[in-house]
Amino acid sequence: MIIKVCGMTRAEDVEFCDAIGIDLLGFIFHLESPRNVAPEWVATQKPGRALKTGVFVRQGVEEISAIAVSAGLDLLQLHGGHTVEQCRDLGPERVIKAMWPQRYPNTERLLADMLLFAPVCRAILLDSGKSGGGHGKSLDPTDLQRLKCPHPWYLAGGLGPHNLATMKTTGAAGFDLNSGVESTPGIKDHDKVRSALHLLRGKP
Repeated sequence: MIIKVCGMTRAEDVEFCDAIGIDLLGFIFHLESPRNVAPEWVATQKPGRALKTGVFVRQGVEEISAIAVSAGLDLLQLHGGHTVEQCRDLGPERVIKAMWPQRYPNTERLLADMLLFAPVCRAILLDSGKSGGGHGKSLDPTDLQRLKCPHPWYLAGGLGPHNLATMKTTGAAGFDLNSGVESTPGIKDHDKVRSALHLLRGKP
């Protein structure tokens, strides 16, 4: 199971999450987000084991590639409706492609798109809302339980200690935590992160 904590804005949160075993650390490169960070700062963050994941919304391939180099990113999470070709150009081994189940009329249509993008993505991220990210709301676990996708998919949207026990039943291969483990936007609550880790992996 992959656990990601997104919206990192402080070195102490990067160090804490890396030390307790979080797999992916998300750094948001989107000016409209309260958690937006500069590539220069992200370059100074050097976790020991966690992979640095850049979160992008409307940027094109050239801009994303340039930021990936300057910030020292390992993975690229795309929230801007990027195409199959763009995902392929950025590198299937490092792309996490966001999709929004609430855009689709049924699970079958969603699954068809997931299978379309599977060859050009490391994983697919299912988020709440109908675009972007950071909505702080959760998807319906009952709908997700019906989703039988052979490609790894992660779940995002208002996840935290208050609902992870239920969301574990969805079959997701990973969980993307943000507002549900914060005290204020961009400030991680270490007790909530630790509790989330315990719920997902049974670690104290």
